[in-house]
Amino acid sequence: MKLGADGFFNLTYCTNIHPGENWGEVLTNIQTYGPALKQRLAPREMFGLGLRISAKECEQLLEDNRLKQFKEFLKREGLYVALINGFPYGDFHGRRIKEDVFAPDWRSEARVDYTLNLIRVLKELLPPGFDGGVSTSPLSYKRWVTDDSPSWQTITSNLVRVVEELVRARRERDLLIHIDIEPEPDGLLESSSEVVAFYEDWLLPTGGALLADSMGIPTVEAHGFLLDHVRVCFDTCHFAVGYEDPKTALDRFSKAGIGIGRVQVSSALSINLPDDESAREGLARQLELYAESTYLHQVIERRDGGALRKFPDLPDALSTIDESGAREWRSHFHVPLFADQFGRLSGTQQYIRSVFELLQARRFTAHLEIETYTWEVLPAELKQVLLESIHREYRWVIEEFRQ
Repeated sequence: MKLGADGFFNLTYCTNIHPGENWGEVLTNIQTYGPALKQRLAPREMFGLGLRISAKECEQLLEDNRLKQFKEFLKREGLYVALINGFPYGDFHGRRIKEDVFAPDWRSEARVDYTLNLIRVLKELLPPGFDGGVSTSPLSYKRWVTDDSPSWQTITSNLVRVVEELVRARRERDLLIHIDIEPEPDGLLESSSEVVAFYEDWLLPTGGALLADSMGIPTVEAHGFLLDHVRVCFDTCHFAVGYEDPKTALDRFSKAGIGIGRVQVSSALSINLPDDESAREGLARQLELYAESTYLHQVIERRDGGALRKFPDLPDALSTIDESGAREWRSHFHVPLFADQFGRLSGTQQYIRSVFELLQARRFTAHLEIETYTWEVLPAELKQVLLESIHREYRWVIEEFRQ
């Protein structure tokens, strides 16, 4: 659906909210929620869906006549797909995910094949007048790749192979589709400075030479294609957890010529740590409800003087909660956008508002995607009927965007 006085922005939600183990279950979820949300929120206009399908589900969609049938369903219901979430490769619900969400990473053929299949889908579904994006992982998990590893060469080469397909789609079918790299705490790329360093150290010099050679074009043209087709997915939860000032991060991207493919609108878990020892004990008891076993909930701690300390998961941070000097924790736990305070905890709503202000002033992307996927693992007090929860998330974004 459209946002902004002139309808420049497109608001959608990511269907990774819904559990599913095959294309039939994915389709059932879309049939259940897509038309119902459209009727509530945008009955007289096209309504976008951010499609999330695993590698297996994507292969199933591409078999037989399913993609054509899905496209006809979308048209019939007044729905469209311009964004695909290609970060998680496999199942995303009902089992331990943790660091497996980064695998297979961009060193592997499996990641390349999966991404190319997603592009095949989006080429058929992308409506006229839209650019499209396939989000992807921050290349790998940081603990798997060292600074001097030859893996950087492999990662760059694999991205270039995907860009070649995107350039062909643009030349042959006039479709602008981009890969949106999603920085995340403990990802191989987790901050704006690391993203810029990857572009400047690898993607443009090495990738530019590879693309120029394979396509028989000047290097400067190859650089332009890489910047057009490899962008950033700006997840407001991830950047808030890293305490990155959004203006500084966006200025850094802009100066380097790096585009933003989408803003994923999501709220992180924020915890102000009191001095009182008994108060911290009570806080720890509440936080234990969030230290669940499915997803990775990285924590970054802000200490006295502003220094930051990282923990790979929430249980690791909880083991240190009685240490002095810590002032705030931010955890990669996507809490509902509309929930400001819940007990001693809060969300990072103000961070999202700051991004919205910059987005409306600069228009650095047209795509906003709501992405709260943790409904199944939230504590009971934050759970509601899923349709009502998604609707409330939309209403919060719409109201805040009007401010």
